[in-house]
This record gives sequence, structure tokens and C-alpha cells, in this order.
Amino acid sequence: MTAVGDIGGRLDRRAVISVVRRLRSPEGQTDPLPLWKELRDMGDVVPAPWGGHFVTGFEVCNQVLRGRDWLVPDIAWQERQPAPERWHAPATREMSHTLSRLNAPEHTSQRRALGNLFDRGTLEAMTPDVEGHVRRLCDALEERLRTAGEADLVSTVSERLPVETVGHWLAIPAERYAHILDFTHRQVFAQELLPTKSDLKVSAAATMEMRTFFTDLIRERRAHPGDDVVSEWIRHWDARFPDDRAAADRALYHLVMFITIASLETTATLLSNMVWLLLRDRAQWDWLRAHPEHVDDAIDEALRYDPPIHLNSRVAAKDTVLAGVPVAKDTMVHVLYGAANHDPRRNEDPHTFDVRRRGAHLTFGGGAHYCLGAGLARLEARTLLSHLLKRFPDLALASGPEYAPRMVFRRVTSLRVTS
Repeated sequence: MTAVGDIGGRLDRRAVISVVRRLRSPEGQTDPLPLWKELRDMGDVVPAPWGGHFVTGFEVCNQVLRGRDWLVPDIAWQERQPAPERWHAPATREMSHTLSRLNAPEHTSQRRALGNLFDRGTLEAMTPDVEGHVRRLCDALEERLRTAGEADLVSTVSERLPVETVGHWLAIPAERYAHILDFTHRQVFAQELLPTKSDLKVSAAATMEMRTFFTDLIRERRAHPGDDVVSEWIRHWDARFPDDRAAADRALYHLVMFITIASLETTATLLSNMVWLLLRDRAQWDWLRAHPEHVDDAIDEALRYDPPIHLNSRVAAKDTVLAGVPVAKDTMVHVLYGAANHDPRRNEDPHTFDVRRRGAHLTFGGGAHYCLGAGLARLEARTLLSHLLKRFPDLALASGPEYAPRMVFRRVTSLRVTS
């Protein structure tokens, strides 16, 4: 095993609890960077108060994400846990059938069946539609700024672009987008680090709505197939399970559901973050306007600086040692993307947002579970930022961002701008 030494600091259970509590607070949501540093200063592998470990250093996080000795917490792992209320919750079980919670060989089989879902050809074909969505949303932003003097970038643009992009691609009627966003925002609470009973109850209700929505969508598409992506998937999975329509429908449901909701909040947060970080330092916004060839660099720096997912979890496939710390089989570790991306051993002066950095980040994960929609997220971000820089040279912040009270899936709920 590759071992990376601790940065230093004495491990203290009360200190870890304090950092976790503050990460969940409004102050921690607004500025988690000092708290990531506190955890990183305790070591690359920090015991979690409830068992398991936080992983904070860049190289160790990368090792976990890419290593074959680390698995996602799938259904089989959940069945072995002593907390049935947490792991048997409807929302948790539902997501455990999706690609993000499958291990080999099931994960390998499904990925091979899908191929490279968002390959260069697919993204090139989607580009004109994304351009059209962005133009319409920028028109709405311009109208709102003209009539009201300011606008909420999140509700006007950031949350709209991902759902319009994936919804149009899957031929989902536009009038259903608001419902999709609503149950997505509620369902995600079951994927928090320490969901409460009320969180699980909210997520369970949203899961039932989600199941009904996508089951109905597949049934409607079966009745009226076309040349859209969902119809193609129906033909593929029917051919794969010619004598078992129920198995085909289960595979279709989990695929269509996952591809839809996985692309919404994370991309919306990226879009809001990149605008917030650039406008917060006006010189970088102005420099980027003069050097638009660096738009992709700005997007990567936003992904590094404030990742849309702050934490992801893996479990040890066998007894092992991580950065000098013994980790028993089945033990869960929590990979802290933000702490890793701000590791000064990997990115010099990490707390400075610099569009010319060209630094390293783990925001899209790594290994077999590298983000399936990374290319699509980049396409949406690149298109939107390019249009904003051209159409709104004087765009400015009216107020700072507001956040949902979460620790895992980052969500900007409001970012007011003016021009």
C-alpha cells in the first residue's frame, strides 16, 4: 500500500465532532475552506466519531477513488450493517440500484452495455440544443435585469439549464421539468452523511413520486416509441431480456432515473459557483472576457475550489492499511473532495481562486466510478459562461450565495446578480 504521512496535529474526537458540526452550519456552508484545513491538519486519514474515517489528503483520496481495494457501499454491504433504518430506507435502496452504487461485475456489465454515454459524437450532437437553451435563458435573465434591476441567477438560469438539457435530450415534456426538480431536491437528503429521521421521511415521499414519474414515462414511451434516447434504450434492454419484460423495465427505470436526476443539482451548483467566484474577484471576470480561450481553465478552477459534491464514500474490500492507518474490511471511509482539492502539497496556495492555475482536482471522482456526465457538465458550463461573458460584461453581484443545509451534495439556492 502507498502511505502518505500525516500533516500533523493531535487527533481529538471532540475536535472532529466540532468540525463536522460547523461544516453543517450556515457559516460552514458559506466558507468551508478553514474547516477542511482543520481536518487535513489532523491527518490524511482521520477517525470519524461514529466509526470509519475521513480521508483528507489529495494523494490518499486519489488512491481510494482509483484503487480496486475500495468499493462503493452497495446493497450487499448495506445488508451487513446493523442500522436497518438508515440503510433500508426507501430512498437509499432506490439509489443503490443505480450505476453509482454498483460494484463489479454488475457495474462493469452495465457500463459496457451503455458504452461511452456522452462521447464526443453525442456531445457534438447536443451542442446546438445546449446553445439554444442558453440563449433563451440569457434572454430571460436580460429581461429580468431590465425590468427588476436584479435577478436570481439560480432560479433564472443555473437550475434551468441542466433540466432543460437532459429533459430535451430524453424527450421529456417541458411542463414536467418543475416536478423533476422538486422531487430531486427532496430525494437527495437520504444521501446525506447523517440523515435524520425527518430527512429520511422526506426522501421516502420524494422517492415514491420519482418512481411513479419515471415508471409512467417508460410506459408512455413504450406505447409511443420514437427516435429519442429513451426509445433506443427500451429497444436495447428488451433485446437483452427478450423473455423478461420486468427485468428490462427495472433496468430502464434505474437508468433513466439516474441519468436524469444525477445531472441536475451538481451541474446547477457548478454553474452558480463559477459565476459567484468570478464576480467575487472582478479582475478575473474582466481578464476572462479578454481571454475567452481560458474559459475551460476557469471551469476547472471552479470545480477545484468548491466542488458540487463535498464528500463521497467507499468501503474497504479487505483488511488494509491506508496512509499508515489500519482499516478493517467493510469499514467506510469518506473522501472529502474539497479538502483534497485544497491540499497545499498538490495545489500551491490552494485557497486562492485563480483561473490561470491549471491545477489538479478530484471533483469528478476517479477509477471505475468516474463521473459519467463530466463531459456534459463541462459543455453546459462552457456554453453558459461564454454567453454570459459576451452578453453581460457588467454583470455584478447583488448579494452572496445562499446554500441548502447539506454536507454532501452542495446546492446553491440563490445568487442574486445585477447589471
